[in-house]
Amino acid sequence: MKNKQRFNLQNVHSQVTCPYLPLPLSTNPLPTSLFPNNYTATTFPPLHYKTHRFIPISSPEKKKKEKGLFNCRNMSTSPCVAGIQVENVTFPPNVKPPGSTKTLFLGGAGERGLEIQGKFVKFTAIGVYLEDIAVESLAVKWKGKSAEVLTESVEFFRDIVTGAFEKFIRVTTILPLTGQQYSEKVSENCVAIWKSLGLYTDAEAKAIEKFLEVFKDENFPPGSSILFTLSAHGSLTISFSKDSSVPEVGTAVIENKLLANAVLESIVGKDGVSPVARKSMASRLSALFDDTVEKAAQNGKPECQ
Repeated sequence: MKNKQRFNLQNVHSQVTCPYLPLPLSTNPLPTSLFPNNYTATTFPPLHYKTHRFIPISSPEKKKKEKGLFNCRNMSTSPCVAGIQVENVTFPPNVKPPGSTKTLFLGGAGERGLEIQGKFVKFTAIGVYLEDIAVESLAVKWKGKSAEVLTESVEFFRDIVTGAFEKFIRVTTILPLTGQQYSEKVSENCVAIWKSLGLYTDAEAKAIEKFLEVFKDENFPPGSSILFTLSAHGSLTISFSKDSSVPEVGTAVIENKLLANAVLESIVGKDGVSPVARKSMASRLSALFDDTVEKAAQNGKPECQ
């Protein structure tokens, strides 16, 4: 029994270097009785403890948590991220979009607002979700880039918009909006994007007509949500919710890839309506790219217990 209670400092030091210990940290320091009389503060890195597991308080895991990232102990392929609160709207870390069989992770979130008479007025909170494979797909080209570099990169967000992976957008109202108000503004932004790229054709004009028709009789009081599912092959599924819930089936589907892309680009693109969501996505994805490299380096090593 006594042998089981013995404390081996060398074993603790080996556990400290393990990258897979994202446990909540206790604010209590290690009991001084556990250390030999000749122990000095420089012998080991500063530690906090929870039961028998240890992690350095200056470790990379702390930085990941500050960016809303967590390290999956089960080593699953799904990125481990935190939810985001925008005003009184909570965006959960994962969601299954209407019309989809997949669960997507939260890529970033932020508000949309306008400066009115010297005051910034927030109208909606927006969360953007991505399919798991987006991280690996984007990391090939963008790993190693800082969040600041990615935020300013038009090409990076174009790669997100046009990437062959599923996306989901949840727009939750902070102030009341009518369907006509919302759809007309989004349509205006989409047409501006197409014209700037020389892509506006009759097919896109018809897609806009369908888009406006879907929203015509809708009203969105505070707390209600507008949901867009962007499939990998280019269809746009539109859904509505009176709260934060996500229905299983969409209200309408528009088969136009350029429209699906433009809806997302109008939010996080070069002149998107939510610079905060754009910055949030750049920060989280930059950290996820780094995490992907770390996991690749650890491939084949046993997970810490």
